[in-house]
Amino acid sequence: MSRNRGIMSEELKTEIAKELGVYNTVSKEGWGSVSSRDCGNIVKKAIEMAERNLASK
Repeated sequence: MSRNRGIMSEELKTEIAKELGVYNTVSKEGWGSVSSRDCGNIVKKAIEMAERNLASK
């Protein structure tokens, strides 16, 4: 069975990882090496961005 593709684009995840300072880990070791806390922070930031985008429309 194939895995579902994520909702967030790679570009968005990379942008947020750079903003939060975890991109070095991603670039050197891959997404699997990012801590659960940092992944949660990435998701939280993406949700905040989406909410701001919806509020401005």
